[in-house]
Amino acid sequence: MPAMNDSFVRSESALSWRFPATFWYANIAELFERAAFYGMFIAMAVYLTNVVGFTDVGAGYVGAYFTAVLYLLPPFMGAIADRIGFRFSLLLAFALLTMGYALLGAVPTKTAAVTALTLVLLGGAIVKPVITGTVVKCSDEAHRARAFSIFYWTVNIGAFSGKTVAAPLREHLGLQYINYYAALMAFIAFVWVALFYREVKSEATKSAKAILSGLIEVVGNFRFMALILIVAGFWLIQGQMYASMPKYVLRLVGEGAKPEWLANVNPFVVVLCVIPVTHMIRAVRPENAIGIALFLVTCSALVMSVGLYFQKTMGGSVSIVGNFAMHPVTIALVMGIALQGFAECFLSPKFLEYASRQAPPGEEGVYMGYQHLTNFFAWGIGFAMSGHLLDRYCPDPKTLSPEAHAQWTQALAGAGSMPVEYAHAHYLWYVYAGVGALAVLALCVFRWSTRDRVPAAA
Repeated sequence: MPAMNDSFVRSESALSWRFPATFWYANIAELFERAAFYGMFIAMAVYLTNVVGFTDVGAGYVGAYFTAVLYLLPPFMGAIADRIGFRFSLLLAFALLTMGYALLGAVPTKTAAVTALTLVLLGGAIVKPVITGTVVKCSDEAHRARAFSIFYWTVNIGAFSGKTVAAPLREHLGLQYINYYAALMAFIAFVWVALFYREVKSEATKSAKAILSGLIEVVGNFRFMALILIVAGFWLIQGQMYASMPKYVLRLVGEGAKPEWLANVNPFVVVLCVIPVTHMIRAVRPENAIGIALFLVTCSALVMSVGLYFQKTMGGSVSIVGNFAMHPVTIALVMGIALQGFAECFLSPKFLEYASRQAPPGEEGVYMGYQHLTNFFAWGIGFAMSGHLLDRYCPDPKTLSPEAHAQWTQALAGAGSMPVEYAHAHYLWYVYAGVGALAVLALCVFRWSTRDRVPAAA
């Protein structure tokens, strides 16, 4: 590994996997940050309801605020980081994250929870552009793909480990300890950056005012925003791994269910399939690949809905291999989440290519800086929808009558059926399937209406 320096300079003709030390230190900091974030995030909806005391609807709106703003702020935070320096920005970010996670666990009140999540989203919005900016500064054009492949592997390792640790923490210590774990990971990242991260040169290229002007221009482009909203349908469905699935499985299967581990099925499938799928669709038009992804993610919601039907015909436990058995609802969720991961392999390699062709000539860079608006709309709308759908079809057990609550408890123990309040719990997945079907239809209309104005892929 070469000595630490400010930027990446290489005259070698052969490609290598050697990068400046700061590149590796930044990636390790990102690993801790992702472990903290996804550990907290997979449990957030359940924590806000079971510990803090929000209703499902209230927790949905808090989640919508948190996720939407988290995806809106990074361009503005990146502009600030360019001016105050990457190292100071990271120290500030991890200090905010440490305080936010610790407050979320230590003071489980509604006001404190919203305040804590605000600190977390501010810290996360700083980390996103600074770490990716470091990756860019520590690599040249020829090595950028390799640099980002390492970065994405780091992100997935951190996310996988955070969700894996969250399950035993919830089961053996309590939900609040997941937030303490996240605070510890963020604090370790703070110390790591303080000890090892060295400043990289960054020239401030845009002011916050210029970024806001660019955002207004992008939002005013009907064609670009139409595509953003269509693809947001994909992420709205996939986002239910965090918004709806944890409560759904815990309420229908019991506290022994592990939504944290179920969510890990998605990155596992992505890592396993993204390279062969990308190779397979290399000659497929981007809009066709996006259509396949939207169709598959729609099917995934329908697959997740069949768990209750399985339970009616197979009982509360299905033998998988030998003595290993799973609840039918869990089996359906695993299948659906795996299908979502497979669908993502079709979307991710092609979306940016297709979206860039909707931008006016010469403004592709400005427009692609705002492709994350898909997540802004998807997560904001998706979390809000989740609260209402859970409240209607898969309600919080605390809201049941004493008789219905007793029946629910007995059903989880294998004695009897679920109360009538949960008879249509799977309907919420029908709603998300409807969102996916609408997105597929909208894509067809979009392709037809723009066929004479969008050049074909090379």
